[in-house]
Amino acid sequence: MHAFDVLGDPVRRRILELLADGEQSAGAIVETIRAEFGISQPAVSQHLRVLRENGFAHVRAEGTRRLYAVDTAPLREIDEWLERYRRFWTQRLDALGTELRRGRRARGEDS
Repeated sequence: MHAFDVLGDPVRRRILELLADGEQSAGAIVETIRAEFGISQPAVSQHLRVLRENGFAHVRAEGTRRLYAVDTAPLREIDEWLERYRRFWTQRLDALGTELRRGRRARGEDS
């Protein structure tokens, strides 16, 4: 499965958002996702499996709990792929910064 196929699903993106805040137990993930998306525990487990199998998350056992954490390798690959397109929004941000500085100078608020 391609990285964008994995991230194309809103449930999997939300799980990654949860994991970006730190390691989470499977139970905590299931609880949050069930509340937000109204899907079953087996469905959440399936999404976790897709994330694991595609390298976006890893799991470790701690007693009877399974703890999930984000794996950054595929995210770095996406970031590298996006590098080619970053200029489309960074040029606009640079222009916005220039305009903001111009406005501050005009109001006498030198930065």
